[in-house]
Amino acid sequence: MYLAMNRFTVPLENAAEFEELWLSRESRLQDMDGFLSFHMLKGPENEGAILYASHTVWQSEAQFRSWTTSEEFRASHARAGQSRKLHEGAPRFEGFTAIQQIDARQTA
Repeated sequence: MYLAMNRFTVPLENAAEFEELWLSRESRLQDMDGFLSFHMLKGPENEGAILYASHTVWQSEAQFRSWTTSEEFRASHARAGQSRKLHEGAPRFEGFTAIQQIDARQTA
């Protein structure tokens, strides 16, 4: 399993617009081999900004890398440059390979 995350620091005055941009965008992730899940996470407020993280889970790093060079990736990020910049600096990318997984117990 491979987890890919981008972290964004968003000034409070841009938070609502930033969230709307993410909630209204068309995702093509479901079309990709190896895609397992996506979450947009809202973190704590600190010094007038909120930390957000986009978080995707893939079967493998190779499948994630294929996503980043795909037509689906380009299409889903097409609007990214059309709106004003809502976050501070560049998104901070972090990628992780799972070395252990513990799942919830299934109850019947």
